Amino acid sequence: ASKAFRDINLSFKRHPVTNDLVAIRDEDAIKRSVKNIIFTILGEKPFEPSFGSIINDALFDLDTNLNSIRIQDEITSSLNRFEPRIDNIIVTVSVVPDTNEMNCTVQYDIVGLSTPPQEVDVLLFPARV
Repeated sequence: ASKAFRDINLSFKRHPVTNDLVAIRDEDAIKRSVKNIIFTILGEKPFEPSFGSIINDALFDLDTNLNSIRIQDEITSSLNRFEPRIDNIIVTVSVVPDTNEMNCTVQYDIVGLSTPPQEVDVLLFPARV
């Protein structure tokens, strides 16, 4: 059975004719969700203290292969817990030397949609707000 997924665009752009918020659909909605899960700090979401990941903390650790594996495992675990619409998750993390940045690629299949495997690229870097 085919499913359709919709979400609001977080830019809150409005449709020029109807003035409704523009929706994002299917693959784009799930890609947005994947990025939101990765970037949400554990405990940041009100009333859901277990939602999110500890990736932000790991970015301030020393740049080691072990830290890359820790981030890879954390992304995979967070997506398995909080995004039931995806399956067959593969996360690769590569360290950008001398910049304290990590390139992360998340590959996955969408459950219920006949689409090719999806891919989301995320650049992680330590930043204090």
